[in-house]
Amino acid sequence: MTDQVPLLQGSCFCQAVSYAVSARPILTAYCHCTSCQRLTSCPFIHTMHFDASAFIWTHPEPHESRLDFYDNVLKPYKRRFRCKTCGVGVASHNSSTNRVSIWGATLDRNEDGKVVGWDIAKPTAHQFYGTRMLDVNDNLTKWEGYESKSERLG
Repeated sequence: MTDQVPLLQGSCFCQAVSYAVSARPILTAYCHCTSCQRLTSCPFIHTMHFDASAFIWTHPEPHESRLDFYDNVLKPYKRRFRCKTCGVGVASHNSSTNRVSIWGATLDRNEDGKVVGWDIAKPTAHQFYGTRMLDVNDNLTKWEGYESKSERLG
């Protein structure tokens, strides 16, 4: 991504860890899977998936000095990265698909608190809605698994 213009940028809460992506997301959805629920202590998260080649860490090198990680024992091909200072999870890498996921709440905001690039980041569906902790009454489609790759629930 070195010479590409970032479409989206974000960081952790303390801004010690930052990233940029240079391509539109392959997927942008609200995820209700039990792994996301347990790893974030939230009923669902806004996740976006990108080809790994579109992602870059933008905080000073060596990048690892500011990052901690967790390898999911249930899915050892998924590594989640978080800031060593504030503990916020900002991204994960799936080595089986070579994709990176980022979370919408970490995206840069404008002076009004709105996500910069919301038109690109805006979720299109709810995934893993069968394991939801609460009902969400919006106009987005709801899926048992990934959007258009599983049973549609609503």
